[in-house]
Amino acid sequence: MKATVLDRISFEPDVERLLRTLHLDPQGEDAARVRELVGEARAVARPKAMYREAYVEARGDDFVVLDGIRLTSRVLSVNLAQAHRAFAWVATCGRELEAWSQGLGDMLERYWAGAIMEAALRAAGRALEAELEARFGLRRSATMNPGSLEDWPLSEQRQLFALLGNPGEAIGVELSDSFLMTPVKSTSGLRFPTETSFENCQLCPRPECPGRRSPYDPGLYERRYRRAPRP
Repeated sequence: MKATVLDRISFEPDVERLLRTLHLDPQGEDAARVRELVGEARAVARPKAMYREAYVEARGDDFVVLDGIRLTSRVLSVNLAQAHRAFAWVATCGRELEAWSQGLGDMLERYWAGAIMEAALRAAGRALEAELEARFGLRRSATMNPGSLEDWPLSEQRQLFALLGNPGEAIGVELSDSFLMTPVKSTSGLRFPTETSFENCQLCPRPECPGRRSPYDPGLYERRYRRAPRP
């Protein structure tokens, strides 16, 4: 299956939520400037996403092969044990918004612009999730992201991008030599159907993480992912 591109994503940021996130007085001068920046951002923003359905061809203790691409991760292998397909994806705020933010001369305004870009990235993520649910009925599902766990390092971005084809050409997302994405406000992952709830956060002991979606479960790896001892 060829990759599908979503490039007509609406961006209507919740300004009041944004002001709360930035800890700004809604009646203050800074809030007024943020509202102006939101107006500028809406005029240029083109958040985007792409995804590709891929089928499991082989699996081992610590790897899965999807459409000829080997992904190395014990956790991923276990999570896909009952799945026959998965969806590689990338979502981004878009090059247009990043270029706009880089044109701002004031450092504080660039910080505020970063929050606006994150809102655009969330819009792309919501559009992607809605598309997968509507087209494939993918409701009970989970996501893993390269680099979120030591078990699936950031270097696996290369294989994920290989599954997708050419995200740079399709939606403007490029990989650096260190496997970081540009635009910076981009994210990638593998979504898969599952009857067992899973979040990367459950295996991550990092104490303070603003993006945490689930509590750390210190015993989960031993219960679910530890290899059985060889006889």
